[in-house]
Amino acid sequence: MGRTGKIRTAATAVAVAAATLAAGGCTSAPASGRTDGPAAASSPAVPGSPDPSASSARAPSPSRSYPLSTAPRTIPAVRTFEAARGPGWKPAPQARVVVARADAAALGDEGKMLARDLELGYAEDGGPLRPGDVELALDKAPASGAKAAPESYTLTVRGGGVRITGPDDAGVFYGTRTLEQAVRGAGSIGEGTVKDAPDRPQRGLNLDIARKNFTAPWIEDRLREMADLKLNQLGLHFSDDQAFRIASVSHPEIVSDPHLSQAEVRAIVALARSLHIEVVPEIDSPGHLGAVLRAHPALQLRDAAGRAVKGAVDISDPASARLVDELLREYLPLFPGARWHVGADEYQALVVKDPQASFPQLAAAARNRYGAGARVFDLATGWLNDRAAVVRAAGRQPKAWNDGFFTGGAATAARDVEVEYWTGKEIGARPPLEYLREGRPVVNLNDEYLYYVLGEPNDFTYPTGRRIYEQWTPLVLRGTEAVPARYADRILGARLAVWCDLAGSQTQAQVAAGIRLPLAALAQKVWDPRPPGPTWSQFTALADRLR
Repeated sequence: MGRTGKIRTAATAVAVAAATLAAGGCTSAPASGRTDGPAAASSPAVPGSPDPSASSARAPSPSRSYPLSTAPRTIPAVRTFEAARGPGWKPAPQARVVVARADAAALGDEGKMLARDLELGYAEDGGPLRPGDVELALDKAPASGAKAAPESYTLTVRGGGVRITGPDDAGVFYGTRTLEQAVRGAGSIGEGTVKDAPDRPQRGLNLDIARKNFTAPWIEDRLREMADLKLNQLGLHFSDDQAFRIASVSHPEIVSDPHLSQAEVRAIVALARSLHIEVVPEIDSPGHLGAVLRAHPALQLRDAAGRAVKGAVDISDPASARLVDELLREYLPLFPGARWHVGADEYQALVVKDPQASFPQLAAAARNRYGAGARVFDLATGWLNDRAAVVRAAGRQPKAWNDGFFTGGAATAARDVEVEYWTGKEIGARPPLEYLREGRPVVNLNDEYLYYVLGEPNDFTYPTGRRIYEQWTPLVLRGTEAVPARYADRILGARLAVWCDLAGSQTQAQVAAGIRLPLAALAQKVWDPRPPGPTWSQFTALADRLR
């Protein structure tokens, strides 16, 4: 446009402004000076106020009027929202994500990630904030005096800016995910205050990479998806009868192809840590060791008739323990998280009618260790305790599947081992109340709702997420019935489990698509187990919009 065109445009603007003033319809901008909030384009009347058209004939309105805001629409939904009237916030060209220098070591990564996500600037500064800035800060001593819950956060939209605080970096990170989702879904976030915290401390996905190879980029994509849903735990089951999927220095002979290199695992773990996700590894034993046994057939469990037992090592042979412990000690530094899964499920020596008669060598070893009345399951309990001791000595919290815990014997599973409850159908499996009454910590992997089993064998069907969303809560540990609420504090959380029984039934892309909504539904219910407000169709529409 030439100079004449610019003059003509400016003159037109002056004329329009003069006409507007003459009509008495001018409304000023908010005190903050920002006009880019969701209500900036119009000025709806406050409900219950006089008709603004009547007052505008007498005098200009002193300030813009805004409707009462609504909570941001996110997955999981925010637990509490204090509505307010104001322009809200949306990204603007000059806006920044600002972290005070005192908090930069703790929150710098979170701030830079949010700045990338929203295409904003980033600054570490203790100076005055600019209009439109997003401030991140640790708040370990809230004004109320009450100790804030871990992973909680407060997000306040006021005066044209946003402030996100929390007692720890995880909480602030989850606040940034709420802001990012709100902007992705609606372009802005309304005026007001979000106060939010998870209901359960362990929330996540369990992935069987042993029976099906999943590439490192695919796993990393799942981590990013999980972080957006405020999930914080990825279980990696990387050893089973079919394959052993992580490179080994101590026992390269057991490793299957394809597999993850240790460098790829370190990159996965580093990404997970940056997203506040803990990777929980699992070397399942004394069953599910077929891949190991192919290279070490002398350790195979055999019955009294000399028949080999699929996937099971002979736990009466000290060489079996030495091999598994060597693997545990090799991989412990590779996974620096707080927890380690030692498996202990489906040991086939315990599913026969008379284990003592079928496996006399195990029965003899049990009596030798625990006394004349000991049985084979006592020896299995000893195996569990010994593997738990290895990971505990390295500072890890041991976990084990529920059907590896037995009662009424000469040996008792260590009290600190977390029970990963998946079924009450297996031989020897006990109902969840027995574990809870013993005071044991329990994590929910209910196979009725939370199992995504490739190929749908054994009457499994792929979950859609709807039953999780509408029926399930962390208290529903077995079948469809909840345990009494008085045990809620002993249920640490839940994971959706992908098991690859028939590995060729789905591609990686099909698995990702299939678990998307079940994972979102799980995220909602472990963050807030109350019946959700939106219908399932509304929830799925939101999930589609936020993709």
